[in-house]
Amino acid sequence: MPIYPSANLSPKIFENDLEQKPTRNGFGDGLVLAGDENPNVVALCADLTESTRIEAFAKKYPERFFEIGVAEQNLATVGSGFGVSGKVTFISSYATFSPGRNWEQIRTTIAYNNSNVKIIGSHAGISVGPDGATHQAIEDIATMRVIANMKVFVPADMIEAKKVTIMAAKIWGPIYIRLGREKTPVFTTDETPYVPGKAEVFWMSKKPVCVIIGCGSLLYNAMLAARELEKEKIGTVVLNCHTIKPLDEKEISKWAKKCGAVVTVEEHQVIGGLGGAVAEALAKHAPTPIEFIGMQNTFGESGLPSQLLEKYGMGAKDIIRAVRKVIRRK
Repeated sequence: MPIYPSANLSPKIFENDLEQKPTRNGFGDGLVLAGDENPNVVALCADLTESTRIEAFAKKYPERFFEIGVAEQNLATVGSGFGVSGKVTFISSYATFSPGRNWEQIRTTIAYNNSNVKIIGSHAGISVGPDGATHQAIEDIATMRVIANMKVFVPADMIEAKKVTIMAAKIWGPIYIRLGREKTPVFTTDETPYVPGKAEVFWMSKKPVCVIIGCGSLLYNAMLAARELEKEKIGTVVLNCHTIKPLDEKEISKWAKKCGAVVTVEEHQVIGGLGGAVAEALAKHAPTPIEFIGMQNTFGESGLPSQLLEKYGMGAKDIIRAVRKVIRRK
């Protein structure tokens, strides 16, 4: 039987009635709590208060909320000014617009000045669905993790999104938090371990032969894949790598050495995202055969989120195939 070091995952994790909510909801809840705790928390939005879930904070603290309008470059530069003036600043928009449209302003006015700004990229990944390729941010992890001073977090579910939002308000400096629009399984709990910068083991077989490293809502597919592989007597470890930067290179290298095979899972281009970060770490510490689940150098298209994830090879069955493939390369 598998071992669950994180025993505080939802007891309904594999049941049909497992709760599903968007990760953006967790941000909305967490921002209000951060505002309750710290009067220096301020929030700015680019005309998307309801969609990004910043609306609850705006209603409770109107004097600390600033509507910038459809002007994402201004969103970043005004936010930077707040961030160097003693405020804990959250700026929110769709990820295709922020950091997609205002990357230079984020780099120069926020990161270069080490301004205390938390950039919330909502509606990320192809699970935006019918909005199509132009609104499906699948490059944002890569573009943000390359910026000096920037930290990058990708929560696995709504509860983890709430935790990272509260945590971000307590850490000085630029932070990027990646969120989704679609309802996804809520499989962690308030008691599930969450430490910024530390990858957490969510599944561990007695004799693992592959470590699956995932981030964001696709981590749930990794859990489904691990359960099916266990039935085939293929043992795995599933790591929740919610922190892309700074990456937990020690934990990743430990399991790569122990298992001898790695699969990364992300709703993002495999180039430059979590997979790229893991490959860089393994090249330094533990060269290991690796397979990458994610967007394979292509744009998305319009469709239902579930259909798109299957079409572009990010379903549980695709992870299972990747595990089988990589262990043959050992």
